[in-house]
Amino acid sequence: MPFSVTWHTILDELDEVPPDTSFHTPLSEKPFRLEDVQEHRLLISYREQDTTIPLKRDQFETLYERISESPQPFDLDRLPADAEPYATIFSVHPRFEIDQRGGVLKNTDSPTPSSLVDASLTVENQDHKTVREEPDHPLYSDSLLLIDALERYEPTDLETMETSELVNLYTLCSDVQRNADDLRQNVRSLLLDRLHHDQPVHGQYGSVQRTSRRNRTLKDDQTVIELLEDQGIDRERVTTVDSSKVDEALEVTDLSESDLYEINESQYVRKADVDEERKESRLQGLKDQLAAADNPETDQLQDEIEELEARIDELTSFSSASEVD
Repeated sequence: MPFSVTWHTILDELDEVPPDTSFHTPLSEKPFRLEDVQEHRLLISYREQDTTIPLKRDQFETLYERISESPQPFDLDRLPADAEPYATIFSVHPRFEIDQRGGVLKNTDSPTPSSLVDASLTVENQDHKTVREEPDHPLYSDSLLLIDALERYEPTDLETMETSELVNLYTLCSDVQRNADDLRQNVRSLLLDRLHHDQPVHGQYGSVQRTSRRNRTLKDDQTVIELLEDQGIDRERVTTVDSSKVDEALEVTDLSESDLYEINESQYVRKADVDEERKESRLQGLKDQLAAADNPETDQLQDEIEELEARIDELTSFSSASEVD
């Protein structure tokens, strides 16, 4: 299909979009507005910015060619940092779809509405209409408290901090670490059922893969010694039994490793790599959204943090011996 057909389909779809529709980028999730639709370009503007940004038709055509040249979905990581809106606009086409979890733009056989376009919420009122739901996990509360503490203490130089501040930071870091590890292990158990061996799976912030860990422990001394003696290895050569001596003996006998060792293999997920640039891009998008948030929602978040602190203070406060009658 020539690009001109695809391009005019996109323009037709955009003509049907209400003028105050909110769009957002697929990776950094930065909201933007469509200002004007022209034959050879589109004009957009990001929130809290007065300038408009042109999205040129020939750049859309270049992206179209890259998508069409391979049967595999187009990896959004290949886009320049400022080109994310092109992918968003492409997703309004009924035959193109963005998979945010997989980080790809792909063709689809059936018409699919874009998940990056929300015509029901305007850029101005989406913060008011969105209902915040607090995740039901202790990691969320501890993380909020830790973030608040980091903002208040500004621990760029730990040596200059008060002892009580260090105690607070240590306590919160410990709680976050513990709860994060609990969550990590639960997630790991689910991933083990979904990952294929040695096949990395990529997410927005990094990738993981399934691999094996092999552990072995010597069987009881009597079993090991008797089996080695049957193979002509003197008892004295391995008494007391340790793995280095046993391994030497294995090399000159017909015994297998499993004859002398209890061997267990376990499956686990290990971190393969971390995409620091993607994390930074996502973090900046969140910062932009928070900076643009209306005061009522910002105040609500701060109230939640202060309420959590008050509850912790009540549970952990005590009177010193000198204050007890």
